[in-house]
Amino acid sequence: MATHITGTHQGSPVTAGLGAADWLSLAAAPTFAVMALLTPGLGGMPDICSVAPNASPLSGMVPMYWLMAAFHLAPWLKLASRRRSGARRS
Repeated sequence: MATHITGTHQGSPVTAGLGAADWLSLAAAPTFAVMALLTPGLGGMPDICSVAPNASPLSGMVPMYWLMAAFHLAPWLKLASRRRSGARRS
């Protein structure tokens, strides 16, 4: 994810507009988290894996959505790191 520094605002770097790919990468984690929260309450078909006897509590769509949200946190962590390092410089 490449952003370009165009100037400063009160001593901290100001990044230029994020590209479409950057916005999509930032949208992935919250989208999966919302899907994980909404999936049990939607009343859709039961998950095949969760109906099976002796099924693992980690099987099913909700844990999969939480894992996907966790795996897609990297862009948020990079953004927070950049902001924190920019705040330390000023």
